[in-house]
Amino acid sequence: MPSDTAPASLAPAPPHTDEALLSALRSDLESAPYTTDAVGELLGELASEALSRENPIPARRVLAGDDGPTATLLSLFTLGAVLPREQVSRALPSLGIDGAIDLGLLAAVDADATTMRACLDLSTYTASDDAGEVRWWIASDLSELATGQPLVPDHVLGVGGASLTLARITPREAVGRVLDVGCGGGIQAMHASRHAREVVATDLSERALAFAAFNAALNGIDLDLRQGSLLEPVAGEVFDLVVSNPPFVITPRGDGFATWTYRDGGRAGDVLTAELLAALPEHVAPGGRAVMLSNWEIAEGPDPDWQAHPQAWLAPVREAGLDAWVIQRESEDCAQYAETWARDGGVTVRDAAWDTLQEAWLDDFAARGTAAIGFGYILLHRPESARPEDAEVICEDARGRGSGTLGEHLGASLVAIDRLARLSDQELLDSRPVRAEDLVERRFLTPGEYDPMLIELVQGAGFARVQRADQLTAGVVGALEGTLTLGQIIGAVCALTDEDEPSARERLLPTMRELIRTGMVTL
Repeated sequence: MPSDTAPASLAPAPPHTDEALLSALRSDLESAPYTTDAVGELLGELASEALSRENPIPARRVLAGDDGPTATLLSLFTLGAVLPREQVSRALPSLGIDGAIDLGLLAAVDADATTMRACLDLSTYTASDDAGEVRWWIASDLSELATGQPLVPDHVLGVGGASLTLARITPREAVGRVLDVGCGGGIQAMHASRHAREVVATDLSERALAFAAFNAALNGIDLDLRQGSLLEPVAGEVFDLVVSNPPFVITPRGDGFATWTYRDGGRAGDVLTAELLAALPEHVAPGGRAVMLSNWEIAEGPDPDWQAHPQAWLAPVREAGLDAWVIQRESEDCAQYAETWARDGGVTVRDAAWDTLQEAWLDDFAARGTAAIGFGYILLHRPESARPEDAEVICEDARGRGSGTLGEHLGASLVAIDRLARLSDQELLDSRPVRAEDLVERRFLTPGEYDPMLIELVQGAGFARVQRADQLTAGVVGALEGTLTLGQIIGAVCALTDEDEPSARERLLPTMRELIRTGMVTL
């Protein structure tokens, strides 16, 4: 984007941490009340949904004339309203105006300080995990919605869609040490604190770390925050869980185009993810996992292979003995990608910079022969005894979404991948698998015909996968109740159907491994 669209530094200084002042702020936010439920009840469904789409007008209409504490705090910290000092003071009776200024929350608009404005966004946040419900407040830089101005280069994001996705897909078993790489405002590290003994969070941005420190302190969470690029601040350390939403957005390089630290890692193409994956294995403890978001370029060609870049990235991971699982959730062509991230930077088709930016993005992709970009998740697991010859690298295009907790599903699948890699065919035949409770069978029949033209096994949870099956497979899966071994069940079904048992075993075993890996069947 032309540099004049993103001011070099217009954002106020990041917030400060002072326990006495933060205690007073917590008291005010609780008594207002300034919570997700209270805000939702005040706005109503229509205004809440519009605000999630960055349309503030319905919310402003609802809040017009309401000088209560909940409305005041929402107008101030989310909508960027300029409000009378007296009204703001009533919403923050314990902290007071001076305390809010000292924390970096507020600034006076005029010389007499009769009107006040927010220096940051302070939003409510609610989530649930195995330990119960969390109700936090998350500070970040004010959005374009609040300021009416382009984002500054070191803008610190609040909790967006990518943050929520990573939080949902992260397994939440109790662990010792967790690392959050590129922590931003700290939301992943805060979630990790709920199930970890120690949480280390790194970021290159000093501003982001200041927000993370503020958010942790405001919500009573202890984090070890370190400044530096990617894994540099944790050299020589290992962790039971690594999470990362790195700045992976592919951006044209060159002078005259602004970048934002929250999304741009300063590399050409998708190289940043390759660098991170190459260095990750030495930081994952035995039995440990890594979970991250990323995107990857898909090269032009008659039969584009979306797996090419992830497979190349994961070669050193496999050599280190770690299992890897890449899940492509969506893809965009180059024009769609350029449009998405131009709009994310505040440029629309009506702006003068639009054409220049689109040309630069498409030229950048064309220089590398890129046809499309895939988005998704990358998960790693280091077995207790990691051996390169046993390591699995699986690339899967899975775009569905079932019920249940995705993080729990992914964690179970990582365990299954590890176990299957070390399970011989005979051991699998001797096991007693159980079909998952959410698995259903779907049959398609031509009217008047008895034999189905198509049988599908449909997963209710996880990625809602659909696996085609023949009569033999459906019969075997239907009998998986944990009482008989897989070999016994195959033998019984073959006896009923006159199938050749050795041939049936050879055909079924790869299918059973796939069903176990995807969670449709459990060991």
